[in-house]
This record gives sequence, C-alpha cells and structure tokens, in this order.
Amino acid sequence: PPPAGADLFHRLLPTLYAMIRQNGPLYFFLLRGWVGATGWSMYALRFFSLVFGVLMVPLTYAIGRRWFDRTTGVLAAMLVATSPYLVWYSQEVKMYTLVPALALLALYGLRRALDGRPLWWAVQILSTTLAFYSHILAALLIPVQFLAALTWWPLTRRRWRGALLSLICLTGPYLPLLVWQARQVGQVRQTGFYPYTLGEMVQILLNGWSAGVIGSGWPLTAGTMALLIGLGGYRLVTHPPSGTTSQARRNLLICVWWLVVPLLALWAISLRQPLFTDRYLIWTLPAFYLLVAGGLAALFHRRLWGRWGRRGAAVLLLGLLLSNGIHTWRQVITPIKSDFRAAAGYVAERYRPGELLLFQIPHGRYTFDYYFRAEPGREQHDYLWVDGIYTNHRDPDGNYLMSAQSVARQMVTMTTGYDVVWLIATETGMWDQRGLVKQWLDANSRETQAQHFNRVDVYRYILAVGPSDDG
Repeated sequence: PPPAGADLFHRLLPTLYAMIRQNGPLYFFLLRGWVGATGWSMYALRFFSLVFGVLMVPLTYAIGRRWFDRTTGVLAAMLVATSPYLVWYSQEVKMYTLVPALALLALYGLRRALDGRPLWWAVQILSTTLAFYSHILAALLIPVQFLAALTWWPLTRRRWRGALLSLICLTGPYLPLLVWQARQVGQVRQTGFYPYTLGEMVQILLNGWSAGVIGSGWPLTAGTMALLIGLGGYRLVTHPPSGTTSQARRNLLICVWWLVVPLLALWAISLRQPLFTDRYLIWTLPAFYLLVAGGLAALFHRRLWGRWGRRGAAVLLLGLLLSNGIHTWRQVITPIKSDFRAAAGYVAERYRPGELLLFQIPHGRYTFDYYFRAEPGREQHDYLWVDGIYTNHRDPDGNYLMSAQSVARQMVTMTTGYDVVWLIATETGMWDQRGLVKQWLDANSRETQAQHFNRVDVYRYILAVGPSDDG
C-alpha cells in the first residue's frame, strides 16, 4: 500500500502495477457485474467469454464485406465461427475474446468514420480505449490504425480533423504513463517467458490459428492456409472486385499491417524482455482469416479460375471446416489445462486452519481459489497463502542472480510460525527453473503427502523445528 500522505501519483502506482500485472482489469470488472446477475457457476463464467466469441462472427463478416466483397465476408465469418483456437478461448474466463471483438469494432468504426459517418469516431475511440484496458498489448492497435489511416489516405485527407482528434484521444491521456515506462522498455530482464525467435513465433501462431491450441497444423493445414493467402493476394492484385481496384488492394495491405505489425513489435520487445505467448496476439487472428477467406474467394472467382477453381474452392473449404471440427474435438478429449479442480478438491479435503498454501507459480492461485472448498460453508478465500519466489533472474552473461542461500532466507521468513506448508506447483519452470523452493522444503521439512494431477503437483510438508537458512 502507498505510504500515508502520499501524493496522487504514488497512490495510483499500486493500481497501475496491478493493471499491468493482470494485463488489464476491464474484463474482470465486467465479469463482476455479469456474475452478479447470473451467478458463479462455471457455465455462467464461461458463457461471458462466449458472448464476445460469437460477436466476432458478424463483426468479421461486416469487415470482410465492406473491405472486400460478400463472399470474402461469409467465408471469413465461417472460419471464425469454426476456428478451434477461438472455440477454446471462447470458453476461457479471460479477456481473449473481448479484445479481438473490440479490435474488429475499432477498425470497422475507423473505416465508417473515414467514409463520412462522424458518430463512428466515437465508436472507434471507445472500442480502442476499452481494448487497452482489457489487455495491455492492445496498445499496438494504435500503430495498426495509424497505418490503416495512411493507407486509406484519399479518405483520411478529407477527414483529417477527425483522424487527428482520434489520435490525440488515444495517445494524449497515456503519454505520462509512456514517459514513466520508457526506460523500462529497453532493459534486459527475465520474465518467465521463453525467448522465441521470430521464426518460432510465426510457426506457433500458424499452428494455433490453423489447428487450435494443440497446435498440430504444420505443415498441412497451416500450409494450405498460407497458400490461400497467396492466392487471395494474387486475385486482389490482378482481378480485384469490379469497381474497387484501388480500395481492395489498400484493404489487403491493411490486413497485412494488422497481422504483421503487432507480431514484429512484440518480437522486438521480446529481444530484451521475452513476452511472447500466442494468445497475446489473438486480436490479430481475424486478419489471418480474412486473408485466407480472400484466397478461397479468389478460387470461387469464375473469371479467374473458371468451373474447376470453384470446385477446388469447395473442396478446400470443406477440408478446412472438417479440419476445424477434428481439431476442436481433439481439444475436447485431450487433457490440456492444469487440473486445478482436482488439485483444489484434494487439498480442501485435507486442509486444516492455520496451514499455509504456497503457490509456485502465483497465477495458479486464481483458478485454485475458485474450486477450493475446505469444508461445507467455508468461504473461497478462507485459507492462508503466499506467492512462490521468482528465482530466474539472470545477469547479461546468463548467470542466476538469486542464490540458493537467498531463497533459503526468504523461505524461512515466509514459513516462520507455520507447522504445515502445502506446495501447489504448476509450470514451475517459468518461475523457478532450478526448483530451489521445493529443494528447500525437501531439506527442511518432512513430506507427508504428494499427489500429481494434470500439470499440477500438490505436496504437504510438516516443517522441521528451526528451519535452516543456509540452503
């Protein structure tokens, strides 16, 4: 908490830090209102994300039809509706369908505003701002929209006042935050994310977007979609929709900006501070499907490919829809997520008041907390807990900055006064690659219970008298 008498800026710092750590608070604010009306059941929680996933379908159609043609809009909407990747995230209690829905609305609003509909400036500004507060990397929508406005320059020149006001509204309020964070952006630091190369990032995205979160689409499905993107570009360059030659080509370029610019920006940041995970760029996925749909529409184009092209397009479309169905089913039957339901149930049956739960990594606590019930009528948060220790900091030469002795001293401080400690471990490599926290518990306490669930391990320790702080 801020110190007593702190000025407004320092009182806001904890709030800003919490917002950045959680990627953005808006989804959870909205979710709180939702559960107040629908309850806390898992169905109700997941349905909230589904609403935005469904909303993406008509929004994608609207952009596809307005930017290209009706066929492209219909095909892109079909790909969005059946995407195993979006089906998965439409069931996650996170912001990963809200952000792409807002991105679609922002870009649609920008074009309508440039077409001479002034009220759409408000839609574009509001939806972009809401995307910022849903996920911090949605700030990359600003350069995408800036490049889109430049690409639509004949229109932007006539509406330059509205475009300039929009840019001021979307950047002006955040300039103090940008100045505050500018020095942090260029620093080298460990984040817990793997330092992927640009090529690895591209392959991960292609796999996920073409075959879902299991990511087995390379090379067949992903290669087919990449080929269709090439066909769509060829068609729009050589045979654009009648009467829209210039605009169709410009819109094709905007889809490329939408797809490529956020990826390159995240890659550049990750060179010094690894941050890449595919879901952070989910709001660029509609551009991918629009480009794929453009390729299918190119094959359906009678003048360009004739009857055989239409038949080939029908076969490819059916193949993609069948692939989407198969990969969606594989996601259903394959254990993928960390099984916090079983882990929390196991702990709840054995937990006694006064015992400490240590979460390694800390983010696992939020899901654990939902499922935890120590006894009938107990409140969800009625247990003692502490975040695990992040031990992965390294210097520029790759040497770990935190020693086993330092971890031991922190563990002594964290566990003093407790007789029993539960370790709830999931994806620990992101937080503690050397396993120093568990090593200390193994050395200074007696393990009495251990249970392993899918991607979650649970251990119960009785602490030794006078734990050692020498590692």
